Amino acid sequence: MPPPRLRWPLRLRWVAAVLALLAVAACTGGGRTREDAPPAGSSSRWIVVASGRDVTGKGGIRQQLIDAWNRAQPADGYQARLVELPGSADAQRSQLLGALQSGSASYDVVNLDVTWVPEFAAARLIRPLPGTAVAGGNDLVSSVDATAFWGGERYAVPFNSDVGLLYYRRDQLAQVSGRSDLGTSVSWDELRALIEALNRKRPAGYEAGWTTQLDGYEGRTVNAIEAFASAVGDFRITDDRGRYRGTEEQLAAGIGELRRRTGTAYTLRDAYTSDESRSLDDFARGRTAFLRHWPYVYPTLYETFKGDLGVTRLPGKAVLGGQDLAVTSSTNGERAARAYDLIRFLTDPDSERCLLRAGFAATRTSAYEDTAVCTHAPVYAESPSASPTGESAGRTPPDRLGGLSYHRQILLPALSAAVQRPRTPLYGAVSRSLITVLGPLYDVGPGGGTSSSPTDQELAESLNRALERELP
Repeated sequence: MPPPRLRWPLRLRWVAAVLALLAVAACTGGGRTREDAPPAGSSSRWIVVASGRDVTGKGGIRQQLIDAWNRAQPADGYQARLVELPGSADAQRSQLLGALQSGSASYDVVNLDVTWVPEFAAARLIRPLPGTAVAGGNDLVSSVDATAFWGGERYAVPFNSDVGLLYYRRDQLAQVSGRSDLGTSVSWDELRALIEALNRKRPAGYEAGWTTQLDGYEGRTVNAIEAFASAVGDFRITDDRGRYRGTEEQLAAGIGELRRRTGTAYTLRDAYTSDESRSLDDFARGRTAFLRHWPYVYPTLYETFKGDLGVTRLPGKAVLGGQDLAVTSSTNGERAARAYDLIRFLTDPDSERCLLRAGFAATRTSAYEDTAVCTHAPVYAESPSASPTGESAGRTPPDRLGGLSYHRQILLPALSAAVQRPRTPLYGAVSRSLITVLGPLYDVGPGGGTSSSPTDQELAESLNRALERELP
């Protein structure tokens, strides 16, 4: 069935508005800055939470959960305040490191990217957490919970998770395959065959099979780790102590897989310079039939495509993302006790269900159950399938797509099987090495080819040398 072209301009206007928000979140941060935090040594009764920008918008789900905790506190008790850090993820990390090392800002709780936990723990900028900081840890998704530990100790509690997913156009899939759904999984061979059929059929506006995030930033690292883990069983760049354990043979196999899946025969050429915002825009405009992206764009894409949107697990291995909450080492005594209480509330089963309804991936299996409710954040309290049509009257898209439960049959299994990026306090150096060494794969010439790039073995030798320099 051809796309409803009369509705498309309205869809594009809606997507443009969302993309503007995501661009602000990714590039400028906006909102409150560390100057809003009390100075170091402050005796105020504020628990200050430092975090990156909430992609659910101003007054988003994180602020709503903090407001709910504040309402439950006694009149003379502590209150929590969210401080949103400006800039990209790398800029936010630098700001947090500088502030905590110098004591220039009195942050009590920090919302850390999962790859930062080893670095902040090794530098003793965050403290080991007692068991009282975790509310009923038995239902935490094990792969997600593993991100909160370093050196055998818990330094954080998972707040919201993330994992790579494959979004697709059900209407275009039906045109070339006679079916409109991919079910709960698809292999790369099946995906390539579908793209080859689309390349012959070429629906209106279609340019290439799929797009992803391959610009010279963390997106390239994520795609590389997914390819490496798919090509080599039990592949890990580092061991549990952060020591290098890769080999040239493994790296060459991973680079070969990355080259095959991101070649111009299947991939939109603009993916080579795309981040999350640009790749989302290209897919929304119909330039590709498939998109690798994160769970938080599901509400955006459903609003754009409605019944023509499909989503399934990413072929092969998918990388785990997300953020964990930790308490800074400078927070002591009663303030630390209240900070533990705040983390316990923000990560309890009810809060996780609210995060799931808002578009994040929840960290607890109980959040994915049919009977789970969200009471902390009333905006997301209604069931996403409450209406007769299965559509939500609020901000949450329906859970059912093509007869499948998006939450229970797609998102939760993807999280459970996801792989971590290298666990090391030197993660920033590892990521820079991957981005730099793999750059020649995406130096596309005027003709669109990359035949002049080094061989898989040459790139593997360069990457092996770089990682040996950076890691113990």
